[in-house]
Amino acid sequence: MPEVTADVRIRALDELDLNGIVRIDEKITGIYRPDIWEQRVMFYTRRDPGASQVAESGGKVVGFMLGDCRAGEFGLEEPSGWIERFGIDPDHRGKDLGRRMFDAICAHFKAEGATSVRTLVDRTDEPVAGFLKAIGFGESPLAALERKL
Repeated sequence: MPEVTADVRIRALDELDLNGIVRIDEKITGIYRPDIWEQRVMFYTRRDPGASQVAESGGKVVGFMLGDCRAGEFGLEEPSGWIERFGIDPDHRGKDLGRRMFDAICAHFKAEGATSVRTLVDRTDEPVAGFLKAIGFGESPLAALERKL
């Protein structure tokens, strides 16, 4: 059973969380990418305010989950929740933060009328694929297709 920490608050993403997300991404990837994250944070705070979530401990962002609720894409008329990116500071893993952020983002999706949540995963990324499987994701009738340019 993961350790659950009472001092962690799950809340909606806001623009001021950008530096925390950049810091987490740099710890995970070793790459400093503020421009990419500024674009993503601004996109999600405008597209679906309240959907994306952060985990905050001691006033510091220690996890994030970016997504939105949408309909009418890929031939899917019913609203669906979509999760694009997520990350947890390596020093704060094993505390059930991913599941708590997932529960919060799903509550938002349900309130928007979604009956499913979707994402894409690189199956060779075993930690991410394993996390998604652990929170209930499974195979979908939709297929991700790719063509090299």
